[in-house]
Amino acid sequence: MTSTHTTVERAHEHAPRMPFAERVPEFYRAMVRLETAAAKDVDPALYHLIKIRASQINHCAFCVDMHTKDALAEGESVERIVQLSAWEESRHFYTERELAALALTEAVTVLTDGFVPDEVYALAAAHFEETELARVIAAIVTINAWNRIGVTTRMTPGHYKPGAP
Repeated sequence: MTSTHTTVERAHEHAPRMPFAERVPEFYRAMVRLETAAAKDVDPALYHLIKIRASQINHCAFCVDMHTKDALAEGESVERIVQLSAWEESRHFYTERELAALALTEAVTVLTDGFVPDEVYALAAAHFEETELARVIAAIVTINAWNRIGVTTRMTPGHYKPGAP
């Protein structure tokens, strides 16, 4: 097997499976409304960190691409984005609130480890008042839903442009 053949096979393995939004437009519009509701009153920088980190964990290349580009376009530093996959070892790049939200993002995203640990929830609750915490949880749940759509339908990264219609 030649390297060209291998490349073609790999490209086929990761080809988009379907135009999801076209197949279920009412569901897609509901997801967009959910996204809008989840983003309400959440600090945009924090929201980007949540979306990028959950997308990294879920291996959603499309969402990592999109949310990284959005974060950069809105002024997030390359350094903080690059370090996000190793945030526990790079704590000095993030605020205590961001660290609490990142820990909660990981716990909610990786439920195969069991329930969200009490200490993770308590840390988040110590940094966010109850309504803020509920909004952070909503943000985490929403990006996880988007990730599952992106991964299942194999949405292709690399074409997203921030602010494009």
